Amino acid sequence: MKNKVKLGELVNIKTGKLDANAANNKGKYPFFTTSEETFKIDTYAYDDEAVLVAGNGNLNVKYFYGKFNAYQRTYILTKKENLKVNIKYIYYFLDKYLETLRSVSIGGVIKYIKLENLINPVLDLPTIEIQNKIVKKLDTLKEVLDMYEKKINLLSNFNKSLFNFQIQPYIKELKIEKLGDIIEVKSSKRVFLSETSTNGIPFYRGTEISKLSRGENVESNLFISEELYENLRKISDVPKIGDLLLPSICNNGEIWYVNKSNPFYFKDGRVLWLKLNKNINGKYLQYYLIEKFKQDYSKIASGTTFSELKIITLKNLLLPVPPIELQNKFAEKVEKIEKLKFEIEKSIEMAQNLYNSLISKYFDD
Repeated sequence: MKNKVKLGELVNIKTGKLDANAANNKGKYPFFTTSEETFKIDTYAYDDEAVLVAGNGNLNVKYFYGKFNAYQRTYILTKKENLKVNIKYIYYFLDKYLETLRSVSIGGVIKYIKLENLINPVLDLPTIEIQNKIVKKLDTLKEVLDMYEKKINLLSNFNKSLFNFQIQPYIKELKIEKLGDIIEVKSSKRVFLSETSTNGIPFYRGTEISKLSRGENVESNLFISEELYENLRKISDVPKIGDLLLPSICNNGEIWYVNKSNPFYFKDGRVLWLKLNKNINGKYLQYYLIEKFKQDYSKIASGTTFSELKIITLKNLLLPVPPIELQNKFAEKVEKIEKLKFEIEKSIEMAQNLYNSLISKYFDD
């Protein structure tokens, strides 16, 4: 028979005392707020093994053992004395229970949870030996996932270093040109909603382009007929392998290097099209623009509600243009790195699926 227990019977629950602005990035101790990121602070108020739960905003859960401090809307859960409880078992339970917490959170713009949302959840509490075995399995998977994430970050940083090593030394010597003078910057021909259908040629919007830029699989729910596609192809052409497509809101640098020959079309205005030619390598341009947008997006984009990229702005964007041979060498190395990243991302997906499966097995009713 399962031993069902309320979470509040197993842990002490309190909140931090500090304002979020108490953080100091040069501090010595971890400072837990409601952010997924862990900050630093000069002083500590707690020295314990604890589970930290964000009380509002983007609800998340963390585990920490040692000296730390916490924001006033961060819940601190520590084990009650004389109970055979592995606090990390509680952490993994709450990691799964987050979906429920998000569904019961209340409030307008900023959602929040109440103390009762942490006191009342019921979980199965096996013997301490079984708890330890479960924690060990899940710890191993977490360590694997962390290792893969570190490899992804290293490869991403290597891409930047590669640009600095191969291209940056020549920047001052390179010809600087307006993007619109060396490639065609445009969008699609307008397709009216009445011209879309539930089958045929996929019709992408900004959301789908962003997903494709991240290497995700996309299942379109809008299509156009083959006849309309052929007419559009004759009138204004269609994207080809090597072209770049980007959503008009592109502050994260989500630029898709078109890498498939399957026919598709896209929404005008909300998706911008950089039609490449033999003088510009698409991979070089993609990488340059990603870094440029990350650094200077607010200066490039415009708009009152949303900062969007405009065709005329992109046409006037200044671009250093290395010799095509140098662009190609850079692109070849970037593609090798991206292949490594792709393999690691597949491993991450497999490990994450296994983690999700195990955590559901242990903590679902």
